[in-house]
Amino acid sequence: MNWIILILAGLCEVAFTYCLGRSKGLEGALWWNWIGGFVAFYILSMILLAKATQTLPLGTAYPVWTGIGAVGTVLVGIFIFHEPATLWRLFFITTLIASIIGLKTVS
Repeated sequence: MNWIILILAGLCEVAFTYCLGRSKGLEGALWWNWIGGFVAFYILSMILLAKATQTLPLGTAYPVWTGIGAVGTVLVGIFIFHEPATLWRLFFITTLIASIIGLKTVS
C-alpha cells in the first residue's frame, strides 16, 4: 500500500510541475489559479511522501519519488509543452527509469 502512496506522491510532483509550466507567461487570475494548483499539489505530494516513508526506507522512497517526478515532468515537457525529445535525453530518462526499478527491486 505504501508503494501506491509513494507513486501517487510522485504523480502529484508531476502535477505541480505541470501547473508551474502552465503559469509561465500568465498574469492576474489565471496565474493565481495555476499557482494555487501548484501549491495544492506540492502540499499533497509532501504529505503522501511523508506517509510513505513511515514504512518505506527513506533512502529508497525519496529517490523513487524524485525519479517519478523527473521522468513524468520530462514526459509532460515532451508531450504537452513540445520540448525536444533528443536521443540523449531519452537515453538518460531510460537509465533513470532502470535505476528506479532497481531501487524497488532491492528494497
